[in-house]
Amino acid sequence: MRPSLSEILARAGLRVDPEEFLTLVEDAARRLSPADPDPAEYFAPAQRAVLSDVGLDLSPRRPEERDSRARAVAAQAVLRDTALTVAGAAERIGVDTSRIRHRLAENRLSGWKDRGGWRLPVWQFTNTSVLPGLEAVLRATPDDQPPLVVAAFMTTPQADLLLGQDPTTPRDWLLSSGDPTRVARLIATLGTPA
Repeated sequence: MRPSLSEILARAGLRVDPEEFLTLVEDAARRLSPADPDPAEYFAPAQRAVLSDVGLDLSPRRPEERDSRARAVAAQAVLRDTALTVAGAAERIGVDTSRIRHRLAENRLSGWKDRGGWRLPVWQFTNTSVLPGLEAVLRATPDDQPPLVVAAFMTTPQADLLLGQDPTTPRDWLLSSGDPTRVARLIATLGTPA
């Protein structure tokens, strides 16, 4: 027997009504690229020829192929669902909401405006404070990187950040008193060609 959406959300630790979660998924899907894009349309004829010559398939997705956007849509929905409001962030770190807005204006906290106001990704907080070294990391974060990319970076183990012998996430590195300049150097390269 398949588990219900309510059971899956509960197992994942997401405190959200299933209907609200489905609305988040729908919103995230709408914000992404079209459902059935034609990759060739993104390139000039000369570019298409070169890409085809090196073996890239620029044909539209076939009906039987899995939608590559599904993982991104789910990740975006979870990011939005777990993000804190200004009031939630203020309560978490024990300050007034005006302090949170001030930190957002100064890029000392990361967030985005949503239809209900500011949303702040939870990765940048501990249970009672702001992540140690956060300001240095945010100063180095390229402005063109969306919150989902930054969240993925901060919560994915990085080979250049070792705790003992094991790669760790930038978030865990900072929580273990790791040097924030190492994380800042890594995050500064987001979006740049390898």
